Amino acid sequence: MLETSARLLALLGLLQSRADWTGAELARRLDVTDRTVRKDVDRLRALGYPVEAVRGPGGHYRLGVGSRLPPLLLDEDEAVAVVVGLRSGTAMPGIEEISAQALAKLEHVLPDRLRRRVDAVREAVTAGPENTDTNVEDPVVDPALVAEVAAAVRDREELRFDQRVGDRVTRHQVEPYRLVSWQRRWWVVGRDAATDTWAPYRLDLMELRRPGGRRFAPRPLPGEDYTAFVLREVAHAGWTVHARIAVDAPAEEVMARINPAVGVVETVDDGHCVLVTGADSVEMIAVYIGLLGLDFHVTDPPELVEQVRAVGERYRNAVP
Repeated sequence: MLETSARLLALLGLLQSRADWTGAELARRLDVTDRTVRKDVDRLRALGYPVEAVRGPGGHYRLGVGSRLPPLLLDEDEAVAVVVGLRSGTAMPGIEEISAQALAKLEHVLPDRLRRRVDAVREAVTAGPENTDTNVEDPVVDPALVAEVAAAVRDREELRFDQRVGDRVTRHQVEPYRLVSWQRRWWVVGRDAATDTWAPYRLDLMELRRPGGRRFAPRPLPGEDYTAFVLREVAHAGWTVHARIAVDAPAEEVMARINPAVGVVETVDDGHCVLVTGADSVEMIAVYIGLLGLDFHVTDPPELVEQVRAVGERYRNAVP
């Protein structure tokens, strides 16, 4: 029985990895007879897997699409979350090939309704660089919210929502154009049609109001580089803590040393500039600015001044 169960799992894995298999191909891969393949296909059908068979010279088996997810023990929101996570994993060194294989198997058996939700997420999302980080706990974002916002991007339907930052709540109605994931946070880039202004909005701070707004004719962001837009806007206003740091170096030198995600550089004169940056904590800003390798001056906010002083004292005490 154990041998049969293991063979069934292997057969299921083959059917999920590619669209069509002939009986002879499956028999060869599993090292069994054609008759055993037919019996195992019947066993999979009895377990609820919709295996289709096409007879004749070009005959083959394929794992069909049922009216619901096959018995993977995943509900729809979990399936969306798994697909989003696997898509992120395909960009991670060391597990990209395994993640891509698992993603292909899952996407192959998605029902049409759920496939549309997943496709909406894929088409709406771009990712920012992952070489910066924070010591603040990651916010929790509901996968269903990601899917709903992605569907609005796909369907060109306005979003109506409240956004809470601290004790302040603001109400918005925007045309959504792109979801951007960066540092395990999600932003939707939207245009306020009433004012013709663009802004990124963090999903973990968002509460959707239903029903949504009207359908709209798209007017894309100039240049259509939504990821760069989010990085630039977040550097100015999207973090919990913001700072303007004077640097004793030309703007070109600072820009050559930082990732665009760190901030925006403003020229003062040939030998001085201002780095406009931010993070979700003063500790992270104090660490990052020290890595710049240039002389700098911090005057505000007071919490950052104190943190830089504490970091400097810590390093001074580390040297005999």
